[in-house]
Amino acid sequence: MSDADRERVAERLQAAMGEGRLTGEEFTQRLNAVLAARTFGEVEPLLADLPGAPMSAPIRDRAELRTTAASLKRRGQWTVPRQLLVTAKAGSVKLDFTDTRIPHRVVEIDLDVTAGSTVLVLPRGATVDVEDVEMIAGSAKVRKVTTSPIPGDGLHFVVRGKQRFGSLVVRTQRRLGPWRW
Repeated sequence: MSDADRERVAERLQAAMGEGRLTGEEFTQRLNAVLAARTFGEVEPLLADLPGAPMSAPIRDRAELRTTAASLKRRGQWTVPRQLLVTAKAGSVKLDFTDTRIPHRVVEIDLDVTAGSTVLVLPRGATVDVEDVEMIAGSAKVRKVTTSPIPGDGLHFVVRGKQRFGSLVVRTQRRLGPWRW
């Protein structure tokens, strides 16, 4: 949590005290806990019985994922920023967007991958634009995903950058009975 986040929580607590929802003693105890908190998870219980939306980490507009000589994987529940910078040297990248929280319609992915493969697993119904990916000694495949340079009504991914000495695969999630990959 940043100092600005703590300040927002303190303002909510102060408003709750002003509305008579907290006594002075409860306010002081909660405020001290907020000032000592390092994560949003520590603060959420302090606000759970108060009206209003729960506090959460702000949605990042941009994030960078980096790896060297190792694989980089993201799957399950994670919040996807509007712009994702992916840098990999001698390692594979697999980003699974099927169970993610995507708060905007267009996701931009900038690749800088050398000597490794990249797999992007998109949710069903999403579209992708891979026209601005420079392939150097590798191949690009788009499987069961509609390609379009223009966003449609649903979720749209714009992939650009460089993929050197490896492959780029954009696909939907595969299923066989209870298994998914």
